[in-house]
Amino acid sequence: MTGVYGSQQDVDIDLGGLFGAIWRRRRAVLLATAACAGLAFVGASLVSPKYRSETRLIIETREPAFTTSSDRTTSGERPAFDELGIVSQVEILKSVDLVKQVARNMKLYELEEFDPTAKPSAISDLMVLFGLKKNPLELAPEERVLKEFIQKLSVYQVEKSRVVGVEFTSEDPKLAAAIPNEMAKVYLSLQSGAKLDTNSEASRWLEPEIANLREKVREAEAKVAAYRASSDLLPAGSDGTFAVNQLNGISAELARIRGEKANAEARAESVRAVLKNGGQADSLADVVGSQMIQRLKESEAQIQGQISDLSTSLLDGHPRLKGLRSQLVSIRGQIREETQKILASLDNEANVARLRERQLMGQLNTVKADSARAGEEEVGLRALEREATAQRQLLETYLARYREAASRTSTNSTPADARVISAAVEPTEVHFPKVVPITVVGGLAGFLLSAVGILLVELFSGRALRPSAVPPVMPVKSEDERKRAAEPARPPEPVVVEPVVARSFAAAVPELPTKKVAAGEPVPTAVTKVQGSLLSGFDEPEEEEEIRPTEPDLLASDSGEEDFSVAAVARHLVENDVPVAITVSPSGDKGSTAAVMLARTVAEEGRKTVLIDLTGSACPTRLMAESMRLPGITDLLVGDAAFADIIHGDRLSAAHIIPRGYSDIKRAMKGIDRLSMVIDALSDAYETVIVECGAADVQGIRRLSRSGETEIILSIPGAEEDEIVALIEAFGNAGYSEIVLMTADTGRPPHDPDRRAA
Repeated sequence: MTGVYGSQQDVDIDLGGLFGAIWRRRRAVLLATAACAGLAFVGASLVSPKYRSETRLIIETREPAFTTSSDRTTSGERPAFDELGIVSQVEILKSVDLVKQVARNMKLYELEEFDPTAKPSAISDLMVLFGLKKNPLELAPEERVLKEFIQKLSVYQVEKSRVVGVEFTSEDPKLAAAIPNEMAKVYLSLQSGAKLDTNSEASRWLEPEIANLREKVREAEAKVAAYRASSDLLPAGSDGTFAVNQLNGISAELARIRGEKANAEARAESVRAVLKNGGQADSLADVVGSQMIQRLKESEAQIQGQISDLSTSLLDGHPRLKGLRSQLVSIRGQIREETQKILASLDNEANVARLRERQLMGQLNTVKADSARAGEEEVGLRALEREATAQRQLLETYLARYREAASRTSTNSTPADARVISAAVEPTEVHFPKVVPITVVGGLAGFLLSAVGILLVELFSGRALRPSAVPPVMPVKSEDERKRAAEPARPPEPVVVEPVVARSFAAAVPELPTKKVAAGEPVPTAVTKVQGSLLSGFDEPEEEEEIRPTEPDLLASDSGEEDFSVAAVARHLVENDVPVAITVSPSGDKGSTAAVMLARTVAEEGRKTVLIDLTGSACPTRLMAESMRLPGITDLLVGDAAFADIIHGDRLSAAHIIPRGYSDIKRAMKGIDRLSMVIDALSDAYETVIVECGAADVQGIRRLSRSGETEIILSIPGAEEDEIVALIEAFGNAGYSEIVLMTADTGRPPHDPDRRAA
């Protein structure tokens, strides 16, 4: 993303800084929260309270209480309501006709809550007078109530059920309960009335239809009777016509006669065969069954017994035996005669059956002809009978439906297909507004809005952003810019500094003894070439810059007194928005420690701050970094580390530190010219870049201070006065017009009133 510092830079959001900003402005947040909560409370208290009540109905098929199971079977079970049926009932409950009926029954048009147009304002009367608005009083009272009523009404189907809820909201809790109950009552009445109207209409339609059907049935039955008489198709029970029954009787009789004839012929043939063969006829059933033959057999047995008895005492020629034998022969002759008579009777029976068969065959042929004629005529008869039967069945159906419809035309005989399962009761709690929840929500909204506002301000101002990594690529400069960068820096023109900010060294240190230093005379060793700085000992440029000695101004704080403490210098950097500050510490680690304190103090003010350690002793690295073996500026200059790898966080503050590094210093100093570009790149990402040079000389500082926005800070805690004078004169001779003096937290630099400043 684009950084807030004017260049392309990846940044992270400092969550701690965001919450810290909210905490610092907690009073404003609390005031906004209290104000919004108060406004919500006042607004909710001013709104008229509204009450809500609900009636619930279940939609189901209902039959009259007197309907029997047989009636239900005859009429058929009515199907239950499906999803579309329930939705239709919901729409009926919201219908305009039902609402008008409820408004009429409860006289809602007399209430101002439902008819606000009943008392029009003067503006409304003027608009009606000029024709700009239709007079609402011309509408019926029920029509005027519709809009308000429908807005307060809510009808819905309970999910996955046949239950319908009717909710109503009103300023009067009694009305909130009475209106849903009245709506349910009117709805049930309308449903019952609709079913009653259906039954009444059915009865009125069935009456003439039944009368017409009765006449048609009478005519159809008369046609059937006349056709029977004309066609001689008299009914003979349920089996059919007379001719058919007669044919069936003759056929059955003929079969019986033929059976008798066959039986008689068989019996006669058996008797004849026995007689012809001379066999005994005693084995035949007809002979054995004859009474005469039975008596003759008894007599034959008696005579045979007597002959046997006398044969024992008399000779065969005895007359008595002869007489008995003669009687025996006579009896046997009689038996044969009786057998012949039986045979003759059987032959007679067979002849009679044969004659009867011939008679029946003649009658059967006659009846067959009559049946064939009757069958042809029965076709027309059955057509007439079907017509009469259809008319009779339709008449019976109409009569049953008429009786059912007539029984349901009385009041309360047709219940509605719904019933109330939960009647509305008068509510005791206000439905809207809920003062406490609204107040809580208002306060929460005020807190969130104020917090979001603070967060947005912090984000857009850049104070809540911190660079996640320094750009790995150096800024690309044009050819002209590179030429200008290669030219020696010229001393800047003297800057006019406000008296309250800038103090001359003479005013700060009056009457200090001056050690005159010529323009070409070298500065004391403590200034020109002090050991303990990476900038000491590098090769001087071939062309020397013409330096015009100037009298440097010593910058102090805005307090009106000479305050050279770390806090005062930090305040100066923050208030003047100094992007780059170069600190020189002639006293060594003491001055470097003061530079570290300066970086931390500036970071505490909310500015993005980074400190570059160019000291020989790596004192800032030792004080701020987690380890002395972290990659740093020397590693970047020799190419062993990337830009993003050399920036580390301070252990004790939000400031960043670029350590000295552990690469070869001589090798790193060969790329000293790139150091100014590194500082420029860092100034694009950070608000304040502090370069701690340690005990560096003036020439080294000149290689870094390429921009007029660079501030030179002399960190001289516990320095001697002569040394301070020499340092300031050296920087003045080098062309620096503004020098910031920073001591320890003692406030003023050491001075003697009897000596003057340079």
